[in-house]
Amino acid sequence: MDWRKVERVADTRTEARLQDADLFSDLLVRLAGKHRVPGAQLAVRHHGETVAVEAGEQAVGGGRHVTGETAFPTGSVSKAFTATLAMILVADDDLDLDAPVGEVLPEVDELGDEFTLRRILSHTSGLTADPRSGDAEYGSLRRYVLDHCRPANLMQPPGAAFSYSNLGYVLTGRLVEVITGMSWWDAMESVLLRPLGIDPVFVGARLPHRRRVAAGHSVNKVTGRTRPVRQSVDEAEAPAGALAMSATDLVRLGSMHLGGGLPGLLPADQAAWMREPVTGAEPFGLADGWGLGLATFRSGETTWVGHDGNGDGTSCHFRIDPAGDWAIAMTSNANTGYGMWQELLGELGAAGIPIEPYQPVTSGRAIRAPLACAGTYGNGDVQYEVSIRPDGRLDLAADGDSLGQASCHDDLTFVLRDPATPDQTFAGRFWQDGSTGLVDGVQLAGRLARRCARARQADRQRLTA
Repeated sequence: MDWRKVERVADTRTEARLQDADLFSDLLVRLAGKHRVPGAQLAVRHHGETVAVEAGEQAVGGGRHVTGETAFPTGSVSKAFTATLAMILVADDDLDLDAPVGEVLPEVDELGDEFTLRRILSHTSGLTADPRSGDAEYGSLRRYVLDHCRPANLMQPPGAAFSYSNLGYVLTGRLVEVITGMSWWDAMESVLLRPLGIDPVFVGARLPHRRRVAAGHSVNKVTGRTRPVRQSVDEAEAPAGALAMSATDLVRLGSMHLGGGLPGLLPADQAAWMREPVTGAEPFGLADGWGLGLATFRSGETTWVGHDGNGDGTSCHFRIDPAGDWAIAMTSNANTGYGMWQELLGELGAAGIPIEPYQPVTSGRAIRAPLACAGTYGNGDVQYEVSIRPDGRLDLAADGDSLGQASCHDDLTFVLRDPATPDQTFAGRFWQDGSTGLVDGVQLAGRLARRCARARQADRQRLTA
């Protein structure tokens, strides 16, 4: 068989489908209904052409339709924009990827020599996902960094391994402020969003905007209940999750990595650095690798980059294939949007686009979970409880709320299914102390949680008894 002919047929079929927006619209409407998502957008860009379609309502029962300009709170997708903004400053020689950030930010004090922008953007800074912060609200990034970028909020030594961190991106936002002399909000708008043709919307900020913003929704597929969710983003945490975007906006960001890119905004070298996986950044359960602000996902012979984000009751995603000149983005206003996104990728793959749903890779055979895995683990202000069921399966909870049950494998990995949205899964693994062999941590959806000190001490006592 002449595989080159098959490839040309696949390309022709895909090009034809790009010309027919109704096919994408029908797909989006069908999947939104299946996953009980009130409203969604899909944008696909290939060889300079973008097809964008919308479905549903901005708020359930509100009667206002989603349009191409509707902005969806993107949650952690905001980090890709903050990273891009930082890389523009790197390209201008205003920031150095490997210089200690203490040279610019004296407020990080004793950790200033350990933190670098490369470590922060690749989530290898060692910082917790979110700090032990209590109920305090912060309007200043400087105050937030001063209070929380401290040894008490380190999960591991900087540079040691991957652990997803919102706090690290607040630190990046503070770097942007000091270098530009502007607030993060102003720098984001003037340096990145306006040049991309994006009308900015900031969630949680008292800043005017002209666009409609989709409401988030909590959907429980088991009970069939859908309810609105209020967005809650602290102003100081904006660099990690405060942007609201349309799917077309996300594809515009992707265009910086396609074709000739946008060298007047982000040179090709710096764009490529963002896509290159960082050695030691292993985001188990989130992606196959992590670059400087972008995750990497392997799909057959193709490597895509992008980011996923969950706001309060929203789920937004984008992927870029620089080699094939593809950019795909989906926004949704429900917590069930992740399952919709996974199924959407499968449908797009069947249509000839070289992409597939990301599936966390676990290996080994199912075993009765070792008792050593049970215990309390912490990451910032989140506490995880792991117990062993009579049938040998794992039972996990976060701050008292059940995360579900999972089978443990002999390599100490597991896959957890969300009880409220059964089509959503999270991969995790237990970490063993290299010197003692004790289970000392658990990594769930990329976040590392360490066994609490009291439990760790009890384990060591048992080991030496």
